[in-house]
Amino acid sequence: MTIWALADHLKKTSVMKITFLGHSTLLLEIDTTKIIVDPFISGNELASHIDVSSIKVDYMLLTHGHQDHVLDAETIARNNPEAIIVSNYEIVQWYAAKGINGHPMNHGGQYAMDFGIVKFVNAIHSSVLPDGTYGGNPGGFVISTDSRCIYIAGDTALTMDMKLIRKTSPRIDLAVLPIGDNFTMGYKDADIASDFVKCDRILGYHYDTFPPIKLDKEKAKAYFDSRNKELILLNIGDSLEV
Repeated sequence: MTIWALADHLKKTSVMKITFLGHSTLLLEIDTTKIIVDPFISGNELASHIDVSSIKVDYMLLTHGHQDHVLDAETIARNNPEAIIVSNYEIVQWYAAKGINGHPMNHGGQYAMDFGIVKFVNAIHSSVLPDGTYGGNPGGFVISTDSRCIYIAGDTALTMDMKLIRKTSPRIDLAVLPIGDNFTMGYKDADIASDFVKCDRILGYHYDTFPPIKLDKEKAKAYFDSRNKELILLNIGDSLEV
């Protein structure tokens, strides 16, 4: 039995709800399960209206160790003691030393969680934890249920490895791609990335938070429109369904 056949044992779901909480922070809702990705809220002036202490989650997915992706992870974990951090081995071990639950993964591996199947995939970036500890290699996530599949790229450059995602995963319904440039790929490279994963519906993130990643939103959206693709840029706090 392939791991995809294990999806038959998971609860059925018709939609995923994704709420953008600024920068690269996403709140996923799959049935009754809540998953936060890369929580960086308290340090983001653009997200100052969001109360970190009120966030309730079952899982946290961390793509890498940079502060602008893990700043609020410990606070959220303390407020949700049953929550599980899912990340690479080094990051999970770092949080385990703080008494926080985790499920370690590494590149190319996938695991059937109670909400769906999670695969940890390659990203080209750097990674160090806030105290200077080695954060392992950065990554992204492919999350699939019985009927939906999303790709969350994390902080990454354009890479040919993205071509393998479509070959090793179900059809991607939404690609979440960094588009702010400077620290990650910009929107033109993100357009190529969407070709590689064969997905024409893109949620852009990792832009506007800092001056070097300020985005001309209209220009970026027009660029994707010209290629018959949908670039979604959510306001902080807004949601979409997949």
